[in-house]
Amino acid sequence: MGLAVWFTGLSGAGKTTLCRALEPELRSIGYPVQILDGDEIRQHLSRDLGFSKADRDENVRRIGFVTEMLVRQNVIVLVAAISPYRETRLEVRERIGSFLEVYVNASLATCIERDPKRLYARALLGELRYVTGIEDPYEPPLQPDLECNTDEESCEESKSKVLAAIRHVQQGRCFT
Repeated sequence: MGLAVWFTGLSGAGKTTLCRALEPELRSIGYPVQILDGDEIRQHLSRDLGFSKADRDENVRRIGFVTEMLVRQNVIVLVAAISPYRETRLEVRERIGSFLEVYVNASLATCIERDPKRLYARALLGELRYVTGIEDPYEPPLQPDLECNTDEESCEESKSKVLAAIRHVQQGRCFT
């Protein structure tokens, strides 16, 4: 049965890294898997959107719509998207139904240190505006289904936690 595994957290926290680590493992078990990366969605599906709250919410809704369609086709969808606002994440969760929220938690200092896309460096120099965690807020989940503390855990440790949670959800469905 399909499942949305929604990775939320600051840029540089490790959302995409975890998705890419999980995908081959899930495929080897026999699950159909699709990664939806927030950066790729921005380039292809949401390029008309800016970074206002309304535009960020619309971007998350679009990701949610695509995710919902894939989940209906029994795909495990690994979504790597900052999705900064709780209310919109909850809205998408309720619409999809089969949903596992994974909070990829890394401190802002760690994310600034990693800064793979140089977003924080550019924001701190005043070259880029509305970066989540700098000028725009990030609302962490209050009760995520799973939390990966990537400040403290290796990618392998976080991956194992997520894989165990997915297996638990999938096995629970076999008996209902």
